Amino acid sequence: MIKKLSKITAVTFTASLLLTSCYSYTSVVGKGAQGYNQTTKWNHYVIYGLAPVGVSDSKQMADGAENYTVHTRQSFVNGLVSALTFGIYTPTTTTVTK
Repeated sequence: MIKKLSKITAVTFTASLLLTSCYSYTSVVGKGAQGYNQTTKWNHYVIYGLAPVGVSDSKQMADGAENYTVHTRQSFVNGLVSALTFGIYTPTTTTVTK
């Protein structure tokens, strides 16, 4: 009984680690992206993302376009960097598509 319970606990724990997703947020400005021109920059945060150090400006990245899409996410690489620094440095990536 205890062996079965420990196996179930191990499988549940492993599944919870493997099934996690990365943070993602998309916003549409105007009619959204009209083409495939993309600009990507990293945003820099410290202490698990609580304190911003350097955050990209999506309007500046759009370079005066009236219609664009902003996609902010924590990619696998961002998550890996955050894990390696134990959350002291937590980057995200912003991509503006015009």
